[in-house]
Amino acid sequence: MNVLPESISRDGDSTIVISWTDGRQTRCTASQLRAICPCATCREKKRAKLDDAGAGKPIGLPVLKAAEAQPLTITAMRPVGSYAYNIAFSDGHSSGLFQLSTLYDLAPAQT
Repeated sequence: MNVLPESISRDGDSTIVISWTDGRQTRCTASQLRAICPCATCREKKRAKLDDAGAGKPIGLPVLKAAEAQPLTITAMRPVGSYAYNIAFSDGHSSGLFQLSTLYDLAPAQT
């Protein structure tokens, strides 16, 4: 990937804005990022939900921890090498590595 982040800033408590060297801009809420978390735990949870739904099993209601019941925010972001960011969320989750290409693809195409 030849395009790199030029700046990363916050817009309120739950949104980040990434400006890229080609002029594109990515705006992501904590909820959007948490929903696409690429970590193994999240991938397995998503797969289990799909398997249960496909098998006709009723999907049970989840039990939420106190942190999960609060509005979701990004509590930290740190670069991992020159290819990804590790993002920590207010619900305690912090194991996902979001590749730059994934974050870039969230930016709307320029017209």
